[in-house]
Amino acid sequence: MTTENDGKTPFAETKIERTSDRELTVTRMFDAPPRIVFAAWTTPALFTRWWAPKSIGMRIVGCEMDVRTGGGYRLEFAMDGMDNMVFFGRYIEVVPDALLVWTNDEEDDGAVTRVSFEAVGERTLLTYRDLYPTADAFEAATDGAGAGLPEQFGQLDALLAGGDAA
Repeated sequence: MTTENDGKTPFAETKIERTSDRELTVTRMFDAPPRIVFAAWTTPALFTRWWAPKSIGMRIVGCEMDVRTGGGYRLEFAMDGMDNMVFFGRYIEVVPDALLVWTNDEEDDGAVTRVSFEAVGERTLLTYRDLYPTADAFEAATDGAGAGLPEQFGQLDALLAGGDAA
């Protein structure tokens, strides 16, 4: 199943596709070179400004990142009226300005996430993939998954456009 926006919203460039019974793939072109987009994914002060979908009132209240192969991360999210949510894992592959691969260890059947940053002139084609261990884990986790990514990527676009990530 491919989901694309209608072209009339700010998130028109985000493409969400179920690429197998265990994998979700999201692609988007960003108007910045890979080194700058990569920095926005790996620098806590930048990452916390765009990763949480603002439309639902979610915010990041804790962000620890040791961005290197074998390093770990821990993200804590808050939303009014709910208990805080914590996500954590480890980086299993890091290639500066080109690739991030991490585990999602908060659940036994969490996905492995792979984000690639491909130079297209002075722009970046970002490909985000979540691969789950089983089709059942994919179904349980992705009920509505991907819905926040267009907004999050729109927030990243705004950060990049403001020049704050350079």
